[in-house]
Amino acid sequence: MNSATVRNLLVRGMLAGLAAGLLALVVAYFLGEPRVDAAIAYEDTHTHEHGMEVVSRTMQSTAGLATGVLVYGVAFGGIAALAYCFALGRIGRFGPRASALLLAVAGLIAVYVVPFLKYPANPPSVGDPGTIGRRTTLYFLMVVLSVLLAIVTVILGRRLAPRLGNWNATLAAGAFFVLVVGLAYGFLPSYNEVPKTFPATLLWQFRLAALAVQLTLWTSFGLLFGLLAERVLAPRTASVGGVAQPTPVAH
Repeated sequence: MNSATVRNLLVRGMLAGLAAGLLALVVAYFLGEPRVDAAIAYEDTHTHEHGMEVVSRTMQSTAGLATGVLVYGVAFGGIAALAYCFALGRIGRFGPRASALLLAVAGLIAVYVVPFLKYPANPPSVGDPGTIGRRTTLYFLMVVLSVLLAIVTVILGRRLAPRLGNWNATLAAGAFFVLVVGLAYGFLPSYNEVPKTFPATLLWQFRLAALAVQLTLWTSFGLLFGLLAERVLAPRTASVGGVAQPTPVAH
């Protein structure tokens, strides 16, 4: 794949990330923010310490949320597009759209779902401030471990395919991924710092909302970027002597 194609895909990835970020922003505002407000209200009624509010809650839930999600969407789209350029043709004989969607699903699982199941998102007022540094470090360690493990799983599946066939190789590689993730879950420390009086329903609503935001972001990116990538990578018809001929794709 030449540099011009990579550059085109990078730009389209950032645009798709921006569009996916807009959709995720809508989900975050309508599903996530009400739960954040409810958690803040719980915290206000159960603590006597009230710090000075530097940025108003209204600003946080509107302009602050929009800025964070959209900037993240653009950066996420660019990184995902570069990963797509590397993975295209190496994960099987899939078209541009199928490859984009497959990459998005794999990314969602490796980057978010696997770490989320071990260290789920918590609303305000949940968690000990004294352990936040350790919990953050462990979460990102889980992200790195999951991504590296996903890459190893793909390589393992490709190595096993000639001997076991594609289906059996996929099952074997998937079992390896699940096994190692399970071992990581068992060895890494866990934290359960939810106050006993915190509403369980609110906690799970917040976590489901966080999962819905990421699901929207990754799925919409996979669909949108696949459509944009296809316009760059799919063979174009060129009229040669009055007969339409496919133009070869540059790799």
